[in-house]
Amino acid sequence: MTGRRVLDDVRVADFSRVLAGPYATMLLADFGADVVKIEPPDGDETRRWRPPVDATGASTYFGSVNRGKRSVALDLTDAAQRAEAQRLAATADVVIDNFRPGVMARFGLDRAALAAVNPRVVTCSITGFGGGVGAALAGYDLLVQAVGGLMSITGEADGPPTKAGVALVDVLTGQNALAGILLALRERDRTGAGQHVEVTLLGSLLSALVNQAGAALATGEAPGRLGNAHPSIAPYAVFRAADRDLVIAVGTDRQFRTLARLIGRPGLADDARFATNPDRVAHRDELSAALTDALAAAPAAEWVGVLGDAGVPAGLVHDVVEAIGYAERLGLDPVVRFGRAAGAAGIANPIELSATPAEYRSAPPRLDADGPSPAWHEASAPPAHRKERP
Repeated sequence: MTGRRVLDDVRVADFSRVLAGPYATMLLADFGADVVKIEPPDGDETRRWRPPVDATGASTYFGSVNRGKRSVALDLTDAAQRAEAQRLAATADVVIDNFRPGVMARFGLDRAALAAVNPRVVTCSITGFGGGVGAALAGYDLLVQAVGGLMSITGEADGPPTKAGVALVDVLTGQNALAGILLALRERDRTGAGQHVEVTLLGSLLSALVNQAGAALATGEAPGRLGNAHPSIAPYAVFRAADRDLVIAVGTDRQFRTLARLIGRPGLADDARFATNPDRVAHRDELSAALTDALAAAPAAEWVGVLGDAGVPAGLVHDVVEAIGYAERLGLDPVVRFGRAAGAAGIANPIELSATPAEYRSAPPRLDADGPSPAWHEASAPPAHRKERP
């Protein structure tokens, strides 16, 4: 390790709230960026989204996406406090928001206003549906999962459309915002000029539909719900063993022959209905019934061990606590601890760098814990020439 952090010369003025934007800026903070979270006087909405709470009584939702930041509370509808926000933004390398289109311009914080003062600034806007026809639409994760098609392919075939168990679209959008910001900073290294990054919840979801969207484009037919089954691979689903559920994810005909042998049903691999993957997909219901009958003979963990040792992908269906423990047993160090509060912890940044790894400097900030600093007013030096941060 070099002793430096890869983004330790980058300041971020973070006007975003709830999930997508804060998730992106937390990942930046983990790699050294100085993230100043500008909140309204009553704070980010997720500060009030509780229970559950952590050991300090703070919202675990807020805490999950706001470590490593500073907090400044400013009322952007107040002229003096708005000017404070403008001065702060003028010293930033990155300014990010997830207001509805037009809001940042109303506050004098849009791309044009900021670039006039600092042409090197990278601005990033996260919206639900873009700045055109969909500008007035509210960008809530559940809504986008619905209108973006994800719910239509999630859930049992004979059940209702179902959302993912986490705000997945917000997380995907936050990752896209992170990538866009880093791309813009890389281009600034070459040209000296910043640019605007825009990501939308709907665009992020459509991109993430990958093979499902590809199939729809190619065939003109909308894919449907298959529960835990895969539209193009079998067996690739959840199965019930003697005591609990496990997943078997067979990707090749060779793996299927091994599976059939290990569960005591070698004849399945020679059955014309199951000989090749397309055959198995066409007869998935019959295959599922045969596998479920065989798997009922032993506990799930026993099957996972036997299949895994033979190279057949299989795993228990964990709850979240079990999943974290599983990652720990694999040596992935998924849990990080930080801050002064006893028990303050979070999930590690998923990006690992060998020379300049993530660092977890501080717990999520108390509202307005850092207050406006006089040093933020000193915007005469461009951010690229800033030697030290306040």
